[in-house]
Amino acid sequence: MNRRDKVLKLKSYFLLVIGCFIIGTSCRAQVESIQEDGFILLDNIADLYRYMGKNDTKVRLKAGNYQIDDAEHIRFMRFTGNNSHFDLSGVRLMVDTKLFSRSDLKKSDDGNSMYCAIEISGNNVKLEGLYIETYGDLPGRQSKNKIFNIVGEDVTLKNVEVRTAGSSPWGYGYLYGLGGGDVRKMNGIRVGYPAKNVKLIACKVHMRAMGHAIFLQGAENTVIEDCHVDGLLRTTDAMLAETSGYGYDRKFYAGKGGYIEGTTVAENGKILPGEIISLSEDGIRMYPEYHGHKTKNTIIKDCTVFQMRRGICTGLSTSGDKVINCQVRDCVAAGFNVGNNDTLINCSANARYAEALCIPYKKAENAFVELEILDSRNGKANKLLAAINGTGHKVILKTSNPDFIPDSFNIELSTLNGYAFYQRSGVHATNIKLNNQTHCKVLLLKGTVDANVKSQGEIVRNTIGEKVSD
Repeated sequence: MNRRDKVLKLKSYFLLVIGCFIIGTSCRAQVESIQEDGFILLDNIADLYRYMGKNDTKVRLKAGNYQIDDAEHIRFMRFTGNNSHFDLSGVRLMVDTKLFSRSDLKKSDDGNSMYCAIEISGNNVKLEGLYIETYGDLPGRQSKNKIFNIVGEDVTLKNVEVRTAGSSPWGYGYLYGLGGGDVRKMNGIRVGYPAKNVKLIACKVHMRAMGHAIFLQGAENTVIEDCHVDGLLRTTDAMLAETSGYGYDRKFYAGKGGYIEGTTVAENGKILPGEIISLSEDGIRMYPEYHGHKTKNTIIKDCTVFQMRRGICTGLSTSGDKVINCQVRDCVAAGFNVGNNDTLINCSANARYAEALCIPYKKAENAFVELEILDSRNGKANKLLAAINGTGHKVILKTSNPDFIPDSFNIELSTLNGYAFYQRSGVHATNIKLNNQTHCKVLLLKGTVDANVKSQGEIVRNTIGEKVSD
């Protein structure tokens, strides 16, 4: 090759390099174009991963279907950056359940071995618009699996929709245990320590797996507003009609006998006909603490929960939570589970499968409840409208239609019935102010002291020391 040919070849090479650079830059500009509102627009999920750890960014992923079928870490997607906004409106994210059983994934250094699809540990992060569901229906390696794990401060999850699947043994709810053994859960959204000032706004969780929909562990100042949870119910008659499967192989003996989370089985553990279960756990639930860090100051507003085990459970948090304008229907252990210093304002629930209101705890004090009873007819396995234990509560029960409450239903003070079953003994109801604006019968059972009761229904006294005003 002569000198002239070498020069021409070299020029061609440089032109090719420059052309590739221009084309690459153009492609990158297309992938990461800046929109008028300052958001960086991405058109693939690989680029989204690059931004999850960055600070001070605004990212929008192009609407469409995306699949997560591989991961490096037990938290498959980790949003670790601060002061960031991720707009995933129109994005449908499909997560393969096989990832929850991968033993080769990197573990976290936070001491918690739980697997989750998305973790938000950054501060001042907003994520909105995402629809996420699991597919494959394979149970994970543990019972702590979940879709979201929120542990950052000032995080907002808005207009996010979750559909869970992939738990074991599916179809039997909690009858075979709450964790360990064969039980593998797939929970919805967890807000846990060190999370503070987290907001869940207009989120939906469709539980099609065993687990909690929304739950808090050691989080402070959480707001859950305009959120919706739904699960599935199943009758024990449907279970007993099976001719194969998990229950059939165990001859329909549950994990234990007696009362199990809202469902009664025989003392020897045999599943009984005529009962009903939720295939999931609680709708919105507070845990008292996480590794010594208490769950504090939760506000739940304008939310709905349908067909879960307990609907809204604030009773295990001791700081006093506020539940405002919320509705619970068709739950099988309790509608509202209330505890120490909790406040329920303008809430409503039915009692088709379990009591609409349960204040079961002996040590609970000074709760305030204003609850409307919804249509509770045509239910199953329940005759309890409300269970009230503890000290100093003020409870108002009302209904828009007296026919909504069957004549066989009772309101019970100092009770071990319903979810109060777990108190075992020594229950009391002391200095309770009850304004029963329904025609439901009120039973003042042994242990009731200084009860100030106004009731449109009959009051049945089974103790001494009560003060009753008709």
